Parts: sequence; C-alpha cells; structure tokens
Amino acid sequence: MSKPVLRGLVIAAFFALTAFALVPTFVPRPAFIPGFAPPPDMWPRTVSLIGIALGLLALCLALTRPAAEEEPIETDGSSPWRMGLRFAGLVGVFGLFLALIPYLGFLLSTMALTLVVVLMTGERDHKLWIFLLSFVGPGLLLLFFTYSLGTQFPKGALTKPFGF
Repeated sequence: MSKPVLRGLVIAAFFALTAFALVPTFVPRPAFIPGFAPPPDMWPRTVSLIGIALGLLALCLALTRPAAEEEPIETDGSSPWRMGLRFAGLVGVFGLFLALIPYLGFLLSTMALTLVVVLMTGERDHKLWIFLLSFVGPGLLLLFFTYSLGTQFPKGALTKPFGF
C-alpha cells in the first residue's frame, strides 16, 4: 500500500472515529432545542464530516493518479525510530487530553493540549505567539462557540466551581 493511499485512509478513519464515536459521547444533546438554534453537536459533526470527505478525496486521488517517483524529503536528520517515538508521544498526548476532559473540562484540557503539541514541534523562539495560541486561542474559541452559537462544552469536575 502506497503512502498516499494510507494517508487518505488514516485521515478518513480519524474523522469517522471523531464523528461517530467521540462527538456523540462528549457533546451532550439537550432534550429540547428551539427551532432557530442549531444543536450543540452541529459544528463538531460538520467539521468531522468535512474531514471524512477530504480523507476520501485524498484516497480517490491517490488511487486514480499514476504512481509517481517520490522525491526524497529533507528532514532534520531524525531517525525513523525517533519520528515514530514522537508520533507515539502525540497519540499519548491526545489520549491524555481525552482522559483530562472529565476532570479539567474542555477549556483547560485544550490549553494544555495546544501548549504540549506546539512545544513538541520544537518551536521555542516565539514565546508570545506560543502563549497566544495556547491560552488565548482556546479561550476565544470557547467564548465564540458558547455565546455566539450556543454550543456547550464539557465542564470538568475540578473546574465546575469556577464556572469553566
């Protein structure tokens, strides 16, 4: 199986897992939704369905295009073993994110996830951008989705007394 075919399958599978397993589990759907308001799971489901479509598009393009000679990619000299270890670390961080949501809530878990993922890329020079992306970005997104679109996010057991 070629890399582009595998890439399309992995993208489609990831977003399918998100759309059909994670969104129904972690996004509560209230008993009554007014006719003019979208349900809370509309945006996560929409993004997941778009991700599935893009993964399937990548898969179709990989299957219909003739196999081209891949150019060697310049890397930072990391061995495949080290890159696999970094990937395993990212999967572990996402698993930790899912485990922390019931305790810390969506906002603090997302802040921690964003900070760790940015730091795992090796970026350390732009401290202001790292701070804004990790702490201000999730806060602004939460405010936008909560107050503009009426989307509810999980509150953690430890952070409920503080309102987030």
